[in-house]
Amino acid sequence: MNSAEESAAQQSMPPDDKSVRSLHEQRVAVRCSYPASLDKLTPSEIAYLNTEHALCDLPELGQDRDKTYRLGIMGGTFDPIHHGHLVAAETAYDELNLDLVLFMPCGSPAFKQDRHVATAEDRYAMAILATADNPHFLVSRFEINRAGITYTADTMRLLRAYYPDNVEFFFITGADAIANIIYWHDAHKISSSCHFVAATRPGYDLRSAQRRIEASNLHLNIRYLEVPALSISSSYLRERVQHQRSLRYLTPDTVTGYIHKHLLYGADIRVYKHMDSDKDL
Repeated sequence: MNSAEESAAQQSMPPDDKSVRSLHEQRVAVRCSYPASLDKLTPSEIAYLNTEHALCDLPELGQDRDKTYRLGIMGGTFDPIHHGHLVAAETAYDELNLDLVLFMPCGSPAFKQDRHVATAEDRYAMAILATADNPHFLVSRFEINRAGITYTADTMRLLRAYYPDNVEFFFITGADAIANIIYWHDAHKISSSCHFVAATRPGYDLRSAQRRIEASNLHLNIRYLEVPALSISSSYLRERVQHQRSLRYLTPDTVTGYIHKHLLYGADIRVYKHMDSDKDL
């Protein structure tokens, strides 16, 4: 076989995993303003990071290698988002000196596969409306755009690979969720990739949650923050909508309007449009 034939034969051969991985890594590196560490990702995960929508709304952090960045990640279903979520995120921002808080609505929540959940697009839109007036709140489609069941472990692994080591992650969630983290998919891997911020409500049995975590042998770095507004819950808001009750002061008015406009949770647009201004929604 002459050199021309050999070259043609090589071009016709399908690429192996190593060459495919190398190509994807090069593409991700071009899209980043800093080196991306992708050693722990599979070729399919790297391919996802190279889709047009994967990284489009993630904040750029880590450029100054002499600085440590602190990124809060507010995970949840947000079905719907409410003032409890917002106050928890703002408290974490202040108390932990975060650079930004990134709200990340999950795409297909693992623990809610057996019940109806508002569409990802509706939950994303409500999160955008609720956070629009806060300059240090951002909302990302990172989990929504990823196919399949959403697992926090997968999200944190992808984010850890994308961001450089001088970006620290602070995963903000409710203390109830933290207490159940021992049941999460690959919980031990999450614990090594971020700090946990557990927002608690007044009167919450914190010691019971701590004992459960201690018994699991998971080594979690947890900061507990008491947030009075966490007595609000998304399920409480959904129930009030179903019974045509007020949502005022429970969630931003823009979210209330979106819920009724799109008839979420059994809302009745006629009730919303014709109520007197003195009456709550």
